[in-house]
Amino acid sequence: MKKTLFYTVILCLFFNQFSISQVSEDPEIRKMIGEIKTENLEATIHKLVSFGTRHTLSDTKSKTKGIGAAQQWVKSEFDKAALESGGRLTAAIDYFTIKADGKRIPVDSQLGNVMATLKGTDPADNRVLIISGHLDSRVSDVMNVKSTAPGANDDGSGVAAVIELAKVMSKRSFPATIIFVAVVGEEQGLYGARHLAELAKASNWNIVAMLNNDMIGNSLSSGTNLRDNTQLRVFSETIPFLETEEEAKMRKSINRDNDSPSRLLARYIKTVTEQYVDQLTVKLVYRNDRFLRGGDHTPFSQNGFTAVRLCEMNENFDHQHQDLRTENNVVYGDLPEFMDFEYLRKNTCANLAALANLAWSPKAPVNVGIEVKKLSNSSTLIWSAPEGNQPLGYQVLMRETASSHWEKTFFTKDAQIEIPYSKDNYFFAVQSVDALGHTSLPVFPIPIR
Repeated sequence: MKKTLFYTVILCLFFNQFSISQVSEDPEIRKMIGEIKTENLEATIHKLVSFGTRHTLSDTKSKTKGIGAAQQWVKSEFDKAALESGGRLTAAIDYFTIKADGKRIPVDSQLGNVMATLKGTDPADNRVLIISGHLDSRVSDVMNVKSTAPGANDDGSGVAAVIELAKVMSKRSFPATIIFVAVVGEEQGLYGARHLAELAKASNWNIVAMLNNDMIGNSLSSGTNLRDNTQLRVFSETIPFLETEEEAKMRKSINRDNDSPSRLLARYIKTVTEQYVDQLTVKLVYRNDRFLRGGDHTPFSQNGFTAVRLCEMNENFDHQHQDLRTENNVVYGDLPEFMDFEYLRKNTCANLAALANLAWSPKAPVNVGIEVKKLSNSSTLIWSAPEGNQPLGYQVLMRETASSHWEKTFFTKDAQIEIPYSKDNYFFAVQSVDALGHTSLPVFPIPIR
């Protein structure tokens, strides 16, 4: 035991200066990031704005105006990307009917999510990653289907990111499946996202991560006039919406309140973003969404999936949910001229870094546990290898209980490790890693008695 602990101490001293940002980098991810172009994103925004309004209940027959024309155009962009995908990318509009709700859906209506599916190449890998933005727009009156509602940033920015990522990533193959989707009905009550989440649950999709991008292209806040294009907020829930009595009991006993699957995903996004994207820091916001507000990731969380929201650091309410007008020399409206397209590019790259790393990563380790058979000031973690392609090894992540993000990593090729840090003072998680540094989502350990 003393000899084992000695070697463990040596290992830990070696890794004491080894930070998460120093893991191996994949040059192909760097290459893809270089292919995300500001001018492409800007052109997409202007095209989306050209449809006049993309209100969920607007015109579906016109070829140039309204939500119907916008849906067809987004699908045509996905179809173009499909031509360069070697048959791996397919696009469709998933139409569905929403019953009148007496609120924001006055009559039964047909809605449609525009989806592009990049099928995974490994038949034994059923993991699914979803990235979304919402296609619909609105003005001050959420029921106004006629007035011009540009929706440049809200949420043309999210849709532009989704389209650009589909174009870049579909040129590569990944073992896991990636779904790029422009949902509708967000402003009317998250209807498109709820339809997709319920479809995924009924179909038993193994969704390991859902990234909702809603307003990621504005860097100037209203009121304060602060400009910040170096930070991106990621919102994540604390206690999962779907939690069994047994899961709640375990969460309370091991103090896992700050380590829900969504929160582990948020930290993952922070890690890979700050590794691959220059001059961009992820701000972890420990709530499901902004105060008393919601987004398209919420129906996924409510259906038991791991989902987060990515959102600009500063919102500008003069250019959000506003009729186009000028009052007291202030121009109101969600127009392209108020966006920061370089900021949008960086935020799009953050999504790419997360999606590519996850889609190329080995599956996460299973049966991850921490020994509690005896009292000790060291910690022993044990796990089992995942199914499918085997990882090069595993990374154990560690942070102090008061820290928001992981502070140290320890690499091992074994399925267990003993480290001289007390489980009383630190939180841990374990992730699989391959030779190029692609890491799975971390798994929080449970007690092994």
